[in-house]
Amino acid sequence: MILQALTEYYEALLEDGKVAEPGWCQAKTAFALNLDVDGGLKGIVSLKVERDAGKKKAWTSSYRKVPRMESRSSGVKANFLCDNSKYILGVDAVGSGKRVQECFEAAKEKHLKILESADGEMASAIKSFFASWNPQEAKENDKLREIWDEVTDGSNLIFTMDTHEAQTDEEIRRAWEKSLEEEKGAIKGICLVTGKEAEITRIHSAIKGVQGAQSSGAALVSFNAPAFESYEKEQSYNAPVGSYAAFAYTTALNYLLTQRDYVFRYGDTTIVFWAKNGEAIYQDVFSWSLEPPKDNQETIRSVFQNLKEQRAIDIDGIELDENQEFFILGLAPNAARLSVRFFHRSSFGNVLKNIQKHYARMNIKRPSWEERDYLGVGGMLYETVNQKSKDKSPVPNLSGMVLKAILENARYPENLYSNLMIRIRAEQGRVTWGRAAIIKAYLIRNHQLEKEDEFVELNQETNDTPYVLGRIFAVLENIQEEANPNINATIKDRYFNSACANPASVFPVLMRLKNSHVRKIERQKEWKKRIFEETLTELLGKIVEFPKRLTLEEQGRFILGYYHQVQKRFEGGKGNE
Repeated sequence: MILQALTEYYEALLEDGKVAEPGWCQAKTAFALNLDVDGGLKGIVSLKVERDAGKKKAWTSSYRKVPRMESRSSGVKANFLCDNSKYILGVDAVGSGKRVQECFEAAKEKHLKILESADGEMASAIKSFFASWNPQEAKENDKLREIWDEVTDGSNLIFTMDTHEAQTDEEIRRAWEKSLEEEKGAIKGICLVTGKEAEITRIHSAIKGVQGAQSSGAALVSFNAPAFESYEKEQSYNAPVGSYAAFAYTTALNYLLTQRDYVFRYGDTTIVFWAKNGEAIYQDVFSWSLEPPKDNQETIRSVFQNLKEQRAIDIDGIELDENQEFFILGLAPNAARLSVRFFHRSSFGNVLKNIQKHYARMNIKRPSWEERDYLGVGGMLYETVNQKSKDKSPVPNLSGMVLKAILENARYPENLYSNLMIRIRAEQGRVTWGRAAIIKAYLIRNHQLEKEDEFVELNQETNDTPYVLGRIFAVLENIQEEANPNINATIKDRYFNSACANPASVFPVLMRLKNSHVRKIERQKEWKKRIFEETLTELLGKIVEFPKRLTLEEQGRFILGYYHQVQKRFEGGKGNE
């Protein structure tokens, strides 16, 4: 299913001219070796372009369509027309060793073989270059010595004659296509992706760009030990995928991973997504929905409002098809291979509706200074980690499970809630807007906590004991702060965790402390003392008795009550959490 969806996406991309045809690929290239007609090195041309890198600008390699590149993790395998300095020049950062010499000889043999019958000016220049170039004398070359460190850093090099690049030369292209035909003759079988007879690919191309995977790439389909073999079928012959489908799905996935705006990385999981028709507007809207940017909140609000009112989704005059098939794929590294965290396939409209339902559950009273209307998935995961730690990665698997629950409108993972509660306890009751929103969403979806709109802000009607206890604790904290305006540590720092878990053992202590605080307030502000006592009397009237202990679910309701009461206190002012 995954390979089939990616193959179909490749065909849509190919039709739009965004990817290369079979036998070719898009590769990063940093420099071009400018040759003269005799194969001599006239100069080295930089192909780097300036791009945004955060707040700064950086010069990075540009993409070129070049002959298909080899998958290599070990051994010597040369690429045609595009490779690093070891293969093209026979040198690396330290010079030319035995292995580097082997790389150059492999590249020389490959180019001379493929271009054997090609007589064009560019082909002849490349053949003459390999025939005459001496890696041992490379450091003496003035053109190369000037930018030695940059050229030998592992970046890809290509050939050019002034502005005419080798991979665009018609005669060289024909020679390459002919060599591909001569390679055929592999094992044939029924391709699992297309359902047609095809040459089966033994080793699939590497996938690059997955966070945590090897920089050289990792395999999505791979068999690397006899234990995985059956009926004497080795490597990827165990899962027969035709050469066309193998090229198509790897090309499409590698293309997706290069699209910075459409790749999310949560913890150890890398998320890519696409519409079947290949139109980028669907990716735009999905990415805005998943991680709403601060400067685009109005657009997302409009999308969700249209969905709610069953109107067409219109973005800058483009009407989106809610029935368009949409795919979301989550990948994680596993040594030299990739693990599929999840794969979700649905209509685009259904995906957005489930995200909208999630945000409705997350809707809660925000502090006055909070600019965001929606808390994205990354923000949710951030609330579960120690924000003072250098490593702010969430628990492995959690990101994939949370996103899957949102997309499928399923129950949230239990460890999302448990990790959040652990973090709140570790920080002595620091309840942020994001944490309160997650607790509310979890309790509604997993424990049927009333309706989501009944707990958006302070619910003064409910008699739910844990919720009321949280409100009482917030009032007691307010009383203490009013009596001691510049106090360094409040009752929250000392008693929040125990009050949340074992109310019966803590609240009597807090009530005695409250009495001394009220007497202090009475001497200064009689009217405030009266308001506090009226509020406490009303709240205590909702409590039959202080429970000995609260379950984890009840502790969440306690925290919601505390959060709502605090926000009510700061309502209309600057305040803080």
